[in-house]
Amino acid sequence: MMKDNPDKNPETEETKEKERHNPLDGLGNQVEKFAVRTAESIKKVIDKALAARNTVLTIRVNDESSQKMNMLVDAGLFKSRSESAAFLIQEGIRSREDLFGKIEGKLKKMEKIKDELKSIVSEEMDETP
Repeated sequence: MMKDNPDKNPETEETKEKERHNPLDGLGNQVEKFAVRTAESIKKVIDKALAARNTVLTIRVNDESSQKMNMLVDAGLFKSRSESAAFLIQEGIRSREDLFGKIEGKLKKMEKIKDELKSIVSEEMDETP
């Protein structure tokens, strides 16, 4: 027969034993921790997106876009549709960074061609008596 150990709490031992026998409890705890980390990560992204808003735009959107922005506000992720729209615009730009890189390259080429044309016209004007 085992002697009672005053340092051991029977409830604590029973709880530990249950945790060892039920792996789903551990999995549930991991999922919960992951969800909390994900929510914190989303909040950081949202806060960053909203921090640099300094340009006011008036835009028209279709019904589907309006409903999606309302969903984000109703879910408590944003205080307003304006914040929701700002976040969605920034995320859209970020997701198409490759496209904007191509556009930027073409715009630089266009600017170079404009500068060359200005130079040509300027030279021609200087040569005219």
